[in-house]
Amino acid sequence: MKQIMASALKALVRGLLIIIPIYLAILLLLKGMKSVGTLVSPFARLLPEWLPAEGLLSLLLCLAICIAVGASIGTRLGQRVRNKLEATVFERIPGYALIRSLTHQVAGESRESTWKPALFQSDEGLIPAFIIEELEDGRYTVFVPSIPTPFAGAVLVLDRQRVHPLDVPFTDAIKVVSRWGSGAKDLVAAMKKGN
Repeated sequence: MKQIMASALKALVRGLLIIIPIYLAILLLLKGMKSVGTLVSPFARLLPEWLPAEGLLSLLLCLAICIAVGASIGTRLGQRVRNKLEATVFERIPGYALIRSLTHQVAGESRESTWKPALFQSDEGLIPAFIIEELEDGRYTVFVPSIPTPFAGAVLVLDRQRVHPLDVPFTDAIKVVSRWGSGAKDLVAAMKKGN
């Protein structure tokens, strides 16, 4: 029964992680279309009445804005504007930096040293963990995730000797946690290889 509940919960979380972003994107698009509706209404009157011109033009304008923003982010000026906006607005939103860091790690785009997979040597054995930062005195701030939910857990400050950094992808370490430890042999092998 526990296994059925765990599988159902895992399926629910996976479904939510897919459906919620899609729903929010559609909701934002509809809100944007409503906002620009007054701008496009004079142009919509020029088109035939049988055509849902206002909705269509609003959608096209919203998509054009998204394309323009996406294209401008690739430029130097766009990067500067994005960084400034991130520093002044988004960084003040609680949890934004954490979610940004995690999504970059999952996508394999992170250049940060945070969330580096590791094994924490406890009195009972080795525990999958993630190095969040290295302190000036050489100790590590380590996040020890709960099983099977990798984004909940405990934060510990540990001596360097008790933390074994691993040269494995972030996603591999997350899979071990979310699969109730299945695949931990690869983490142990990476630790032995690194020593």
